[in-house]
Amino acid sequence: MARLAFTLFALLAFSLSSFAGDLRVAEPEKAGLSAEGLEGLTEIAQGYVDRKQLAGVHTLVARDGLIVYNKPIGKRGQNLDEPLAEDDLYRIYSMSKPITAVAAMQLYEKGLFTLDDPVSKFIPEFKDLKVWQAEGEPVEPARPMTMRHLLTHTAGFAYVFERHPVVGLYAQRQVLGSTDLEEMITKLADIPLRLHPGERWYYSVAVDVTGAVVERLSGKTFDKYLHEHLFVPLQMPDTFFSVPSDKLDRLLPNHNWRRQTEMNQQQPLAWNERLKDVTFFSGGGGLVSTGMDYLRFAEMLRRGGTLDGAKVLEPETIDLMVQNHLPDILMEAGESAGSGEDPAGQRLGARRRAFGFGLGFGIGIEELENGEMSTHGPYSWGGAAGTIFWVDPATDLVVVTLIQQMGSPWPLRRDIGAAVAGAFIE
Repeated sequence: MARLAFTLFALLAFSLSSFAGDLRVAEPEKAGLSAEGLEGLTEIAQGYVDRKQLAGVHTLVARDGLIVYNKPIGKRGQNLDEPLAEDDLYRIYSMSKPITAVAAMQLYEKGLFTLDDPVSKFIPEFKDLKVWQAEGEPVEPARPMTMRHLLTHTAGFAYVFERHPVVGLYAQRQVLGSTDLEEMITKLADIPLRLHPGERWYYSVAVDVTGAVVERLSGKTFDKYLHEHLFVPLQMPDTFFSVPSDKLDRLLPNHNWRRQTEMNQQQPLAWNERLKDVTFFSGGGGLVSTGMDYLRFAEMLRRGGTLDGAKVLEPETIDLMVQNHLPDILMEAGESAGSGEDPAGQRLGARRRAFGFGLGFGIGIEELENGEMSTHGPYSWGGAAGTIFWVDPATDLVVVTLIQQMGSPWPLRRDIGAAVAGAFIE
């Protein structure tokens, strides 16, 4: 009986200690934040909704592992009457990129590649890639494209947000409309690079290429790899490329802001059908998720690769990812390619040394008292439909804000950030 009592006590103690480290809901004051101050987030979101600038806003805030704010405000769509719900599904677009980077770095930890490995080692189709020239034939790259280039948007690829001959070829050959990642690689192998690798920070399809590398190194399709190695361990049941039929009714409609008419137009709900039976697993922008799922992913990053007993990366790897990897010369030449998509991307070019780039994230670089530049500031990224997340290691803070509006002109990220900052009481 004594031994049994001791065993039960030990199990109870283990259970309690495990629970103490779990991500859980708590009163804001227990995390050093003011409940009254956080209500400013509600006022901000409600204001956007009342002015019909946004259909709905879902914001989550966690500090030191305590969820202190989790409120969906508004409606599911401009033409819908149903209130926004906590488990509604969002197209997170480029917020897929940090997830893809984490997947790649899991394989890095296994020794399957180094950051200085040439990409052609894993994608031999790229061995003969040339670089576009304004005059004359494409030329040989000045240096090999490496895995570091892929993960830092310095690989030399392009995107679809500008007018340029290379971008024209992307559109003509429907690079991002490929059947799968293998077809995308075949198409890219026949199109010259926009820039020399390592020449400039340039937002591109590099992260989609990273997903293809993960497929080849792991022997799994990218969707299955993410499901098995990230979404199941991190308890993210509502994150996927292809929305299951029984969850399709939770997928929100997307909206387009028309600058000419200043109107917010809801896309037809039939567009949601496009996210059924997906076969092109875009690591650069294809995932759908919920507020809580993405909060769990971001909290894993803040904790150094582990959440609720599931370890997906070592702390040293996370530390490597959230450091600025751009040399000063590239930061001076940083360019967002006019995407209008990711706030961090725009700041990279505009603010230069105020914002760098890690392995999958935009990195805030703060000036220290001695004049040195920190490489461990807040890190973040956003998506085309107005979603944003950030992690601030200095304050143990994680914030996720989700909307569904393309081309949003509103300073929502700034307003949310100011309200959260004003809620700190310690």
